[in-house]
Amino acid sequence: MHRIWPPHAAGPLEDGALERLYTYPAPPWLVVNFVASADGAVELGGRAAALSNAPDRRVLRLGSDLADVLLVGATTAVVEEFRGVHPDAETARRRARHGLAPIPPTAVVTTGRSLPADAPVVTEALVPSIVLTTAEAPEDKRRAWTEAGATVLVTGERAVDLRAGVAALAERGLGRIDCEGGPRLFGALLAAGVVDELRLTVSPLLVAGAAERIATGAGVEPARLELASVVAEADTLLVRYLVQRDA
Repeated sequence: MHRIWPPHAAGPLEDGALERLYTYPAPPWLVVNFVASADGAVELGGRAAALSNAPDRRVLRLGSDLADVLLVGATTAVVEEFRGVHPDAETARRRARHGLAPIPPTAVVTTGRSLPADAPVVTEALVPSIVLTTAEAPEDKRRAWTEAGATVLVTGERAVDLRAGVAALAERGLGRIDCEGGPRLFGALLAAGVVDELRLTVSPLLVAGAAERIATGAGVEPARLELASVVAEADTLLVRYLVQRDA
């Protein structure tokens, strides 16, 4: 990989330097990850994974390896068949080196309708997943999640209160949060004012069609972004932006 921004730091990136670049600041810190085509599509054939490539997977892995918890919307978790983190030896060494728990849990955001109790993110996770849901989620659904091994946190009445949800994770020592989609969750996190950083991979593809943007939902007051770094490899751009909340 080759760093091209900022100019004073341009040059080849060794593994250690790349890891330092993607290490989280002191918590609490919430990062949102997305891959999008050069024309802005966030899925191909219904899945974001179809846009991904080796450079994207490398930095996405760093995001989860260095996080306390992964955050994902229920629909994305189900569509992408998310199973939580199953660390290999490299991940285990990296997490130990940074003083992190061996396996980060996954927190799934749902109002109750979109997360079946037998979803892989619940049943195949190596550590209990956390379900952030609402008071209006059916009692039998909440009971089923618990019986399947998840920890259920009610953080809202009709909609998940994401500010409260993020605070609840931080209270559990899970302050380095790695959000892996989808667009509606990103839009809601922006509306809640809890996003600190956007990590965007620009995949070298043109797909046209009617795919969504990386953030959807109710409009929010535009937030200025500060360009933190740009890395390039194999026609792919890997961009980090810091969200300026006071803009």
